[in-house]
Amino acid sequence: MHPTLGRLVRASCAGIVAFASLVAAGSAAAQAGAAGFPTKPLRLIVPFASGGPADAIGRIAAQGLSNALGQPVIVDNRAGAGGRVGAEAVAKAAPDGYTLLLCNVGDAMAVSLYKSMPYDFGKDFAPVSLLASSPFLIAVHPSLPAQDFKQFLALAKAQPGKLTYGSAGTGVSSHLSGEALKVAAGIDIVHVPYKGQAPAMNDLLGGQIAFMFANPVTTLQQVRAGKLRALAVTGTSRFAGAPDIPTVAESGVPGYEAATWFGIAAPAGTPEAIVNRLSAELQKVMNSTEVRTALESQGAAVVASNAPDFARRIRADIDAWRTIIRTARISLD
Repeated sequence: MHPTLGRLVRASCAGIVAFASLVAAGSAAAQAGAAGFPTKPLRLIVPFASGGPADAIGRIAAQGLSNALGQPVIVDNRAGAGGRVGAEAVAKAAPDGYTLLLCNVGDAMAVSLYKSMPYDFGKDFAPVSLLASSPFLIAVHPSLPAQDFKQFLALAKAQPGKLTYGSAGTGVSSHLSGEALKVAAGIDIVHVPYKGQAPAMNDLLGGQIAFMFANPVTTLQQVRAGKLRALAVTGTSRFAGAPDIPTVAESGVPGYEAATWFGIAAPAGTPEAIVNRLSAELQKVMNSTEVRTALESQGAAVVASNAPDFARRIRADIDAWRTIIRTARISLD
């Protein structure tokens, strides 16, 4: 070997060894940091006001994490701009695992609903764990001549543009669930936005609108009182509180699913070891019998997942809702 070439090879090998040593040291430090995590209280930002389903699920997760980690997990309600105020705070927080976000399906929808966002939900967060999912109940006013969902579909196809459905506002999940049904079933139904779920429900009970995508627990009270008729649930499986009500998918629209999910995310760049630690603890918390029972009583189901699975769900939902939102030509800017 030429002397000069020999010196270059030896120098290169020495550099590789040094680099490998640095990588090993960095990896060991990261693992040690994760092993010592946490050393102070954590903060879970819930981007909605207290008292709602997001707040309830967030507090269940926070209490369970606190017990598992041996540090307080403080719930910080940061309502505003449909959840974007709280999400932006987490996106800009230090990526150290001490600031977390209770995210939901609305975050995946917002990617396509708004032309300008202060963060990128698909890139600025590290998914930690999916927590729970809550389907909608498709409920109609008793005056509607449809005794089941198949009859409802036939009626919608026979009367395009006649059946109206209410929601808590343009761009919310109960609205976009209807837009998804329009695409999947090939029907023409008319959206009527309200300033909240309560006024929409009042008009449904009064017969001013034909149907709604509504919370299953509260709506079943009206169904059992004979004030509404339940046709189907929008999840992938039947609702535990009313197993006799079929899903939309098994009632004539295969593959249809529309549900509100909730999960935990951290700022992008949070060490993988910390993300995995948080994910493992959250899965244990959510899969406990006590939590499962509590959520089922509120119309939700536990769907705790690891970080990679949650990341895949977010990407899939961003793509799916983008198609629906563009087809419906909805923009909130």
